[in-house]
Amino acid sequence: MVEHRMIDVKGIRLHIAEEGEGPLVVLLHGFPESWHSWRHQFGPLAAAGFRVVAPDQRGYGRSDHPEAVEAYNILNLVGDVVGLIHALGEQQAFVIGHDWGAPVAWHTALLRPDVVRGVAGLSVPPPFRGDRAPLGAMQERFGGRFYWNYFNQPGVADAEFGRDARTTLRTFFYSASGDGPRAGHPDSALVSDPARGWLADMTDPETLPDWLTEQDLDEVTASYAKGFTGALNWYRNLDRNWELTAAWDGAVIAPPSLYIYGDRDLVPAFPGASELIANLPKLMPNLRRAPIVLPGCGHWTQQERPTEVNAALVEFLTELAAS
Repeated sequence: MVEHRMIDVKGIRLHIAEEGEGPLVVLLHGFPESWHSWRHQFGPLAAAGFRVVAPDQRGYGRSDHPEAVEAYNILNLVGDVVGLIHALGEQQAFVIGHDWGAPVAWHTALLRPDVVRGVAGLSVPPPFRGDRAPLGAMQERFGGRFYWNYFNQPGVADAEFGRDARTTLRTFFYSASGDGPRAGHPDSALVSDPARGWLADMTDPETLPDWLTEQDLDEVTASYAKGFTGALNWYRNLDRNWELTAAWDGAVIAPPSLYIYGDRDLVPAFPGASELIANLPKLMPNLRRAPIVLPGCGHWTQQERPTEVNAALVEFLTELAAS
């Protein structure tokens, strides 16, 4: 059974969900989600002999929501993971992330390989530090219509998303899923008219997809009682993260690794992503197998395809734990 508690992690309080005993597995959610996005993974991973912990990351749910935008930079996010592992009484853990949780997982493996026994990312491939700051690059490519740039306008997306959190989340989940009408086409699905708002060009479904229930939507909606600002502040650190990670330009991810994504996911269809995925063996020399591609799956990988994701994770983790 999944249990919940608060835990102090080097100056920040995080809400965690946990189940099982054995080697520690930390599951990191993305935007706009919460620990609940891993609901299908707790039982199978615990049954396979692992201690499974999923936090609400900083700025989300019942965890602390620091006010300063810079508090959400990548070094602090990695620090939360390392601090959580140690606060749980462990020196090492397997770290798995989805969406924004994937860059945190990849960077934790990159910056602290001594703490990471193995790393897996869902949807978002390993970090590739381009030759220019990301917000300016996307501003130029999409004329200010890309979602990163919209999210970086102080208070704007915060207000739009917060007016009706449940509708916002329902719209996000459907539109970016494999069921969405523009799945796999980021040039249309991830740009919009900033004057009309981000949700204006997204689809609010009359019926939820099979993988998302009204109870699931209730749970995640409740986690946004404090609003969306903390979560959006992660995006407001994209250029800062680019600056902070300069020392690791060209570095590789050393721990054993795994990458899983859906063929209708918007993120692996980003400009340049296919080339990046093709070069993963160079970025992750301990990649344990070729990237796992899930047919018909959109962005919400572990929610849309829990059976396949669980099987891949159990195989990956069990092999590493045995070695």
